[in-house]
Amino acid sequence: MDRTEIENLFRSISVWKRGHERAPHKPLLLLYALGRYSRGCDRMIAFADVDRDLRELLIEFGPFRRAYHPEYPFWHLQQDGIWEIEAVRDISVPPGKSPSRSVLLKYHAKGGFRAPIYEAVAMDPYLRASLAYILLEGHFPATLHDDILSAVGLDVAFTLVKRRRRDPEFRHRVLTAYEYRCAVCDYDVRLGNTHVGLEAAHIMWHQAGGPDTEANGLALCSLHHKLFDLGAFTLTERLVIVLSNQVYGNHRFDQYLLAFHGQSIRPPQDPGYVPEPMYIRWHRRQVFKGEERYIPQSAPAYGSSYAAEEDEKYHSE
Repeated sequence: MDRTEIENLFRSISVWKRGHERAPHKPLLLLYALGRYSRGCDRMIAFADVDRDLRELLIEFGPFRRAYHPEYPFWHLQQDGIWEIEAVRDISVPPGKSPSRSVLLKYHAKGGFRAPIYEAVAMDPYLRASLAYILLEGHFPATLHDDILSAVGLDVAFTLVKRRRRDPEFRHRVLTAYEYRCAVCDYDVRLGNTHVGLEAAHIMWHQAGGPDTEANGLALCSLHHKLFDLGAFTLTERLVIVLSNQVYGNHRFDQYLLAFHGQSIRPPQDPGYVPEPMYIRWHRRQVFKGEERYIPQSAPAYGSSYAAEEDEKYHSE
């Protein structure tokens, strides 16, 4: 298989869909395999390893779930022309279904890239970089790319890959809406005339269909942008900051994150730029990790003359 054929297979993997729910199982499994192959590991990977390692990746980079199922992508990835499993004839399941975790462990199932794809990937670091970028760009925000690559042990040079063009006006419009200050901590450092470490964050990721509009954006410093995309905190529909009960740290945690728990974000300068509840709900369901940390007292309204009017609109939808 040539490089273009392989890249097209990775672009066209079928990902489970229901509305705007995230399902990063297959992309994470493929990135995990690319990481192993880059280190010279065997083509076929024991399901026992996938069960342990992919579960950790899903917990860290996937949406919060009561249970995680590495067996689903391990089995269903066969349908995408990239993956194959040994001892499949010993496992009987109805069409469209997958065997249980216990069955895959019982039969010591192993899976991996089909031989022609494995050979191409093992020999060509530029192809590994291209495939990793296709998977990351298609399913995760840029703030998480380096973390995911580190977690799967994949060292690639994205400077050699043509990156997707983003809306050049999105950052300008969002930062203008929030007057070039972080909506969480009010950070507004400049170096000369350049704003440093201030970013425009999507509330609903563009990988999930979120638009490049002010109502789907927040001005955040690079630290709070990263924490927001990881699900360490989210917002209520009244624009109150809520931390996960799974995030913790020392006194710096108190200073940089816990201090804002239960507080309202800095509102945008125009009511028309207020985040839409539908995007906030998506973030709470698909990105936020764990349960909400207890707020000891009622959070304040987010402090503007239109607060009451906007609250009434939120709760009427």
